[in-house]
Amino acid sequence: MQRGKIVAYAKGNLPMYVSEVTQFLADLKKHNPGIEAEQQKGRAIWWDKTPVSLDERARRDAATLPQMAYVYQIKG
Repeated sequence: MQRGKIVAYAKGNLPMYVSEVTQFLADLKKHNPGIEAEQQKGRAIWWDKTPVSLDERARRDAATLPQMAYVYQIKG
């Protein structure tokens, strides 16, 4: 693969540069067309959570114990 290259001309006949990373991602998406769907599925599993009601949030906050400043300190 070539290092960054000029692939087209933008407005005003100025060359448009495409970096190695952009070329790599375009090639990856071309060879693995389902990759974006897999990314969205993974995001849904780990990041997209259902909203929590204010009552539920208050109940969770009330049930949480405050953390000590230094968690490894032995009370003595």
